Amino acid sequence: MELPKFILGDNTDFPESIFVIHTEFPRFIIDLKDDEVEWLEDFDKDDEKELSSEAESLITQANEFYDREVNRYEED
Repeated sequence: MELPKFILGDNTDFPESIFVIHTEFPRFIIDLKDDEVEWLEDFDKDDEKELSSEAESLITQANEFYDREVNRYEED
């Protein structure tokens, strides 16, 4: 199965939260309510250096994905 790079998620147990799931390495879930990130990967010290430089860009992409999706819903 081919998955999209980002997926929107919600859960009635967390009514204030909107989640964006990043399905490619490094996989993570971000809660847009407070920008808290849960990484779904285990990283070693070498990975952490690369991750810190890439994380900001991925989180920006996740927010842009959410904005794009909301705009598409509003257009319909």
